[in-house]
Amino acid sequence: MIYDFDKPIDRRGSGDLKHEVLEERYGRSDLLPLWVADMDWETPDFITDALKQRLEHSLFGYTVEPKDYWPTVQQWIETHHQWKVEREWMTYIPGIVKGIGMVINFFLKSDEKVIVQPPVYHPFYLTPRGNKREVVWNPLKNYEMDFDQLEQVCDDKCRLLILSNPHNPAGIVWDRETLQRLAHFAKEHHLIVISDEIHCDMALWDNKHIPFASVSDEASEVSITFGAPTKTFNMAGIVSSWGIIPNEELRKPFYRWLTANELNEPHLFAPIATIAALQQGEEWRQQMLRYVEGNIDFLIDYCQKYIPKIKPLRPQASFLVWLDCRELGLNHKELNDLFINQVHLALNDGEMFGAGGEGFMRMNVGTQRSVLKAALERLKAALI
Repeated sequence: MIYDFDKPIDRRGSGDLKHEVLEERYGRSDLLPLWVADMDWETPDFITDALKQRLEHSLFGYTVEPKDYWPTVQQWIETHHQWKVEREWMTYIPGIVKGIGMVINFFLKSDEKVIVQPPVYHPFYLTPRGNKREVVWNPLKNYEMDFDQLEQVCDDKCRLLILSNPHNPAGIVWDRETLQRLAHFAKEHHLIVISDEIHCDMALWDNKHIPFASVSDEASEVSITFGAPTKTFNMAGIVSSWGIIPNEELRKPFYRWLTANELNEPHLFAPIATIAALQQGEEWRQQMLRYVEGNIDFLIDYCQKYIPKIKPLRPQASFLVWLDCRELGLNHKELNDLFINQVHLALNDGEMFGAGGEGFMRMNVGTQRSVLKAALERLKAALI
C-alpha cells in the first residue's frame, strides 16, 4: 500500500494542542504551528480500524491486557533493536514524563539531585524542579557528552541522570562507546539512568538506534528505559508507554509501588493501538521515514539556497530539526519576535532546552511538504 503523506489534514476543531494553545503560548492564533512533537498526518488506518472494531462493542467496562500485548512489544524491540527483553522487566506507564516524575519521587530523597544534559527536552529539568529536586547541568560539548565536566559536577547527592536517546532536540543517535562509557560512569557513581527512547524507531538514513540498557552489563544494572510507539505512529493522544528495568533490585520495589497505586494498568485503548501499530505498521513506518528524510533534505537545501544564515543540523533520528539561527545576530526576544510576529510561525525557541540552546529554534518537519515550503517561504520573505 502506498500512503499519501502529502494529503492535507485540517486539525482545527479536533482539540489538538498544536493549534488550540497558540494564543495562550505565543500571544496570537494566526500562526503556522511547527512546534509540538506530533505529526500532521493521519494516524494510520490500521490503528484507527482496530479502535473502531473495539468501539463496535459498546460496553467499556474493566478490561485485562490482551495476551499478545507484551509479546508484540518484546518481538518489536528484539527485531528492530536486537535487544531481548524479558517479560518481567516490562510495565505499562501512563506517559514518559509522568514516569520520570514517578522515578524521582520513588527513588530520590528530598536532597538528592538529577543530572541533565542540555540542550535537551525541557521536562527533563522541569519535572525534577517541580518535584523540588535540584538539577545539575552537564551540557553537551559540540553535541557530544562531556565526561570531564560530568566528573566535576557529580557529587554524592547526585542520584539520577536522564538520558535522551535518541537526543531531542538535536536528533543525535548515541554510539555504543559513548553509552558504554556513560554506563560505567553511572555504575561507579551509583547513579540510576533513565533512558528516554521514545524516538528510537525513527532513526533516519543509515543510522541505528542502540538501546542504552543493551550495551553492557553495567548499563543493564543502572538503567530504567522508557519507550512508546506514540511518536512513531502519530498517536500521542493515546497514551501507551512502557518501562523496562532489567535490574531486579530497582525493578521489584518500584513495580510493587506502581501496582499498589494502579499506575501500571493501561487504559482500554492503549494495548489495542499498540498491537495494531507494531503488528501492522512496518510498511507505514518505512514510508513515513522516507518522507521525513525528504522533508529534511528539502529544508536543508532551501536554507542553503535562500536563507544561508539559518543552518539546520541534519538529525540522525526523528522529525525534529534543530535550526542554528545565531548568524542572524538576534537576541532571544528578537528571535522569537521574528518567528512569531513577522513570519507568523510557531516553533520551539532554543532557550527552553537549556544551556546551548541560545540562538536556536526547533522545527517540526513532520508535516506535508507544501506546509513546510509555505513556512520557509514566509521566513525567506521576512529575511530578504
